[in-house]
Amino acid sequence: MVVLHEIRKGFYLDSVALMRLSREVAAAPGIVEAALMMGTPSNAAIMRNAGLLDEGTEVRGNDLVLAVKAETEAAARAALDDAIRALDKPKAQGDGSTAAWRPHSIAAAVKAHPDINLALISVPGDFAAAEARKALNRGLHVLMFSDNVSIADELSLKQQAREAGLLMMGPDCGTAVIGGAPLAFANKLQRGRIGIIGASGTGTQEISCLISEAGQGISHAIGVGGRDLKKEIGGITTLMAIDAFDSDPETDHVVLISKPPHPDVAKTVIERIGRSKKPYTVCFIGAEETKLPPNARFSATLKGAAELALGGQAIGAGFDVAGQASRFPGRKWQSRIEGLFAGGTLCAEAQVILAASGRKVVSNAAIPGVPKLDGTKDDQRDRLIDLGDDEYTRGRPHPMIDPSVRDDALRSALGNSDIAVVLLDLVLGYGAHADPATHLTEIVASRGKNAPALVASVVGTESDPQTRSAQVRKLEQAGIIVAPSNAQACELAAAIANSAAR
Repeated sequence: MVVLHEIRKGFYLDSVALMRLSREVAAAPGIVEAALMMGTPSNAAIMRNAGLLDEGTEVRGNDLVLAVKAETEAAARAALDDAIRALDKPKAQGDGSTAAWRPHSIAAAVKAHPDINLALISVPGDFAAAEARKALNRGLHVLMFSDNVSIADELSLKQQAREAGLLMMGPDCGTAVIGGAPLAFANKLQRGRIGIIGASGTGTQEISCLISEAGQGISHAIGVGGRDLKKEIGGITTLMAIDAFDSDPETDHVVLISKPPHPDVAKTVIERIGRSKKPYTVCFIGAEETKLPPNARFSATLKGAAELALGGQAIGAGFDVAGQASRFPGRKWQSRIEGLFAGGTLCAEAQVILAASGRKVVSNAAIPGVPKLDGTKDDQRDRLIDLGDDEYTRGRPHPMIDPSVRDDALRSALGNSDIAVVLLDLVLGYGAHADPATHLTEIVASRGKNAPALVASVVGTESDPQTRSAQVRKLEQAGIIVAPSNAQACELAAAIANSAAR
């Protein structure tokens, strides 16, 4: 193996851009591994552990590190040169003229466009809090896509934002839709009168897409970050979002989606909901149903939350779970379900549904009541894997950006004689892979005749860049059953596995 690297001093690119370029470099012929990262201490440690950076090489947080490991020096040099050309390529318009000037700091942006009122922060976590502070000091709402921000910084930023009457969405806020504008990982949705408060990115995407595809729409989806409902933060942004929706004449119904909050925070939030004049749907994935005020209803699943927000309208009513399951003859030696998820909340919803159906489940991202996957062989339980968890994405793009993160696990599952069903998800929208269905079908094309059944759901809309129906069609042509929602995909997987076990 040959390792080459280049360090660009004081050269910054946001994390999403780096992930995309890293994926392109890694796909080059002869490349074993590639990384394009800012040289923060944590990133430098990742690259050193991967053998991409020598112990003696010094890098700083504002340095960009390009590193490749290849089978030959020629392959490494070619890939590194391609990456350098991509970084140095001038941004030009179609007529060859210089592209419009873009500010390189929050101060410059505010000076050039005094009417802006929101900043999206997507920088390494070591720098994110400082950039968010600059935005708040200039009177901007903040959506912080960055993660790896300390909980102390999060609390301080949210307290400052609250004092200024500004929304501090995040850290680790993957999805928001403000005034119809999709931010970070989000979908092209119909506008409507249903609002969403989301401590979950993919949960917000699933609910908003189900609502949009059912013919209604979203007023705003306010992301709050995955830790907002922890005791240390106290639901600061969630409570501010409730206030915002209370005063918004374009919102008639609000959905609150989160993994189980701290009991004290849940009590505060529920009390605040009870003072609202608007109806609420509360979806705490993995939590037991809790007592709610008269204006709120509880749902244990994302699909159920969407249906409540739609006024009871059924989603995927024509999808025949029993009929679909009957297509697969039972083979007693195949009894397990292997779930390979890009969406962490979709993985959590799968745990809720499969456990409720009597299945024994383990997961690397276990909800309350589900055992934690510890890496030991356990052929008696369904395994539900969140491939967006840090253990799979450390130094690599998220599977929504780079679906190859799932490839090795999928190939292993297809060749496992204990598995009856492989349960999958595809998440579409802005920021996601341009054609995840084609990538997935290429992986499953060589499966054997006794391979497990493949069941999938597709989170997205017809207006998304990938076009939901086109993605569904590609999956179905490859013999993959596509359910209308993640919940129904889980129900079908359980039905097939239970049939095989009998």
